[in-house]
Amino acid sequence: MDFKALNFTIFCIGSVAEHLKMNARDVYHRMQDAGIISDYIVPGYDVLHTFSKEYIVEDLVDFMKRKGALA
Repeated sequence: MDFKALNFTIFCIGSVAEHLKMNARDVYHRMQDAGIISDYIVPGYDVLHTFSKEYIVEDLVDFMKRKGALA
């Protein structure tokens, strides 16, 4: 993972945590366990980083629900 993808991943985790009013560590573990970071965020960086924060957060929360990382 390069520096830009790492920064974007941190941004995603923090933004989702803020939106869900959860601890960022918990969000990280949920995303990591569901494969969202390695299978979606990092490979999709080139496209995902062009969207708005609101879109990214909604997309990731929905994806977490579909992957069983959120109830």
